[in-house]
Amino acid sequence: MSESYHFGKSAWRTLEEGNEREWLLGNGIGGYANHSVPGGGFRMSHGYLIASTKPPVNRVLVWTRTQEQVVLGEREYDLTSQQYVNWAKNGQRYLQRFSLDGVPEYTYQVEDVCIRKTVSVEYGRNTAVVCYEVDGGSQPARLRIVPLFNHRSPGAVSEKSALVFEAEQQGRELTLTPQGGEGLRIHFMTSEGEYVDRAGLPTSMAVPSHLYEENHYYAFENRNGFTGLDNHYTPYEIQVELAPFERKRFYMKCSIQPLDDRDGFTIASEYKQRMVGLAALAGYGDSLADRLVQAADHFIVHRESTGLKTVLAGYPWFTDWGRDTMIAFPGVALATRRFGEAREILESFAHYVRRGLIPNMFPDDGQEPYYNTVDASLWYFHAIYEYLRYTGEPSDYEFVRTKLYPALKEIEAAYRTGTDFSIQMDEDGLIRAGSGLDQVTWMDVRVGDWVVTPRHGKPVEINALWYNALCVMKQLADRFGDDSAPYRELAQRVKQSFQERFWNEETQCLYDVVDEDDPRIRPNQIWAVSLPFTMLPPDRERRVVETVYRHLYATYGLRSLTFEDPEYKPAYIGKLIDRDGAYHMGTVWTFPLGAFITAYCKVHGYSEAAVAEAARMCAVFEDHLQDGCINGIAEIFDGEFSCVSRGCFTQAWSVGEILRAYTEDVLPHLPSRA
Repeated sequence: MSESYHFGKSAWRTLEEGNEREWLLGNGIGGYANHSVPGGGFRMSHGYLIASTKPPVNRVLVWTRTQEQVVLGEREYDLTSQQYVNWAKNGQRYLQRFSLDGVPEYTYQVEDVCIRKTVSVEYGRNTAVVCYEVDGGSQPARLRIVPLFNHRSPGAVSEKSALVFEAEQQGRELTLTPQGGEGLRIHFMTSEGEYVDRAGLPTSMAVPSHLYEENHYYAFENRNGFTGLDNHYTPYEIQVELAPFERKRFYMKCSIQPLDDRDGFTIASEYKQRMVGLAALAGYGDSLADRLVQAADHFIVHRESTGLKTVLAGYPWFTDWGRDTMIAFPGVALATRRFGEAREILESFAHYVRRGLIPNMFPDDGQEPYYNTVDASLWYFHAIYEYLRYTGEPSDYEFVRTKLYPALKEIEAAYRTGTDFSIQMDEDGLIRAGSGLDQVTWMDVRVGDWVVTPRHGKPVEINALWYNALCVMKQLADRFGDDSAPYRELAQRVKQSFQERFWNEETQCLYDVVDEDDPRIRPNQIWAVSLPFTMLPPDRERRVVETVYRHLYATYGLRSLTFEDPEYKPAYIGKLIDRDGAYHMGTVWTFPLGAFITAYCKVHGYSEAAVAEAARMCAVFEDHLQDGCINGIAEIFDGEFSCVSRGCFTQAWSVGEILRAYTEDVLPHLPSRA
C-alpha cells in the first residue's frame, strides 16, 4: 500500500491555517500539479497542470483548478476556498476530509450530497485529470464546475489583459489557444455534463464579467514582498444534473498534447499504484522510509536534451542543478533502488562536462548551462563511488569505465592544473577557488556587487571532497589497470596539508576557509567527517561533531552559521534582499543534517545509544512530512525557530539526504533489525 495522510476539519479551522499545507504530484518530465489542502490558490505555483514544454524546463501553468458549486432547489453552496483582496470564499466549511494517498482526494458534504474529488497527473505526459464521484441526496441537484485556465510561468502572476485566448468548444472538448503561446494549445474535456458559455451569464456592478476570476490574493507571495494578485480565464462552466439518490462518476482532463481516450480514473489509479510499486521496489517496509522513497520520485525526471534521466533540485522553482543532483543522488536514486535511472543520471551529466566542470544549473529557457561551481564536479566522484557501492557488479564497473571514467580523469586533471573561476590546486595540494564576485560554493548568494558569504580561498568542504575524489580515483585506477600511484601520493600530500591548515584549536573545529582564514562555525566542516575517505584523526573528528551539534543543530537541519556569531540572522522572511542576506547566515538547511547523522554515528562507533539518537533526529521528520508540502521536506527553515518551511517547499537534497542517512545509518543498526 502507499503511505497515506488524512486531515479533518481541525486542519482548516480558518482558511489561513489550512493554506499552510499543500500537496505536489510530479509527472516525471518536469511538470507537476501543486495546490493547497483547502483547495484554493495560496502561491503563484498552485495549479492542476504546470506543464513542461521542453522537459524538464520551460514550465507553464495552463490549468489552475476547478471550482465547484452545488445547487439544491433555491440554495446554492460555493465550495471555492480562495482569498481575494479584503475578502474570501470559505468553501472549506463544506470540506469534510482531505487525504493524500498517492494522489489527493477532497471529500465535500453539502446537506445529504457527498462529492469526492481526486486530482492526478499522468506520469510521462503533460496531462492532468480531476475525477468526481458524487452521491446524490433526496432532492435533485445541480453541480456547476468552473475550470480556470492560464498561460504563464508558475513563478509569475497574470494581468487580466494578458489572458487572451481563442476558444473552440465542440462536443465534450474545449480547445484554447493562448495569444503569444508559440504554438501551445490547451486541450480540455469532460466526460459528463453540458458546457455553458459564461459570456452569456447575467452580469452586475459587482461581477462585470464571468470570463475571468479576478484578484486572487496569494498571502504567501505577499509576505515575501510581492503583490500576490492574480487572474485566471474562465470561458465555460460545466453543469451536471443529478436525480434524487443518483450516483455519478465522471472526470475532466486537460493537456497540452492532443487528448486520447484514456479514462481519468485509470490515470489516477495508475499514478497511485506506481507509488505503491516504488515503495515495494525499495523494500524497506518501514513507514518513514517508504514515505521518503515516494517523496523522492518527484525529483527524478526525463531530460529531453540527453534522452536520459536527471534530478530536479526542488519545487516549485528549480531545474536540474549539478551540485544538488550529486548530493541528492545517493538518496533519491540509490536508496530507492532505482539503479537503471541512476546510471542515466550519471551519464546525463557526463555529457555536459566542460573544462573539468559539470554544470551548476540548467537555465529554465533551455540555453547553455552555467558552470559556476567548484563542488559539483567533486560531488560527482562521490556519487559514482556510491553507485558502485550499492551495485558493484562487473557490468556496473564496465559502465563506469566506458561512460564516466574519462570524465573523472578530465575533472581531476583540470582541478590540478587550473580551470575556470580560479579553481586550481595550490602548491600544498589543496584546492583554491573563487575570486572577485564569483560565488562557486553552495553558499553562493550575490546581490549586485554584494557578496553575502565570501568564501574565496580554500573552503573546507571543497578540500574534503578533493581528498575523497583522489581516493576514489586511486581505487578506480587500480580496478581499471591504470597507474594509481599519482593519486595515492597526491592524496597523502592533501591529507598532510589539510591537517596542518584547517584545525582551529580555539574553536575545537575546522576553519571554514583557509588562506583567507575564516574561523566562523559553519556546517561545511561536517563533510570532513562524513565522507567515505577522510583525513582527520578520530579525536578531532569527534570534536568537530560535538561543536557542530552544539552550535548548529536545529531539529530540521543545521544552521548555516552559529547563533553566537554577531552576523547571525534568525529568520528568513520578507523582501528578497532581506531573505538573500539571511540565506547562508543562520538559516537552517536540511541537507547537511544527513552528513551530520552519518558523522555522529561514525564517531560514536554506531553504538546503540548513538543509533537511537540518530533515529530520534530522523523521526522528527514524520511530523514535518504532515506540514507544509505534505510528504515533502523543505529546502530551509528559520534559524531561530525552525518550524515553518521556507524556500522550495520540497527539495531533492533534503529528501535524499534524510532518506540516505535513515536507511544507511539508522535502520540497519536498530536492535529490531539487527
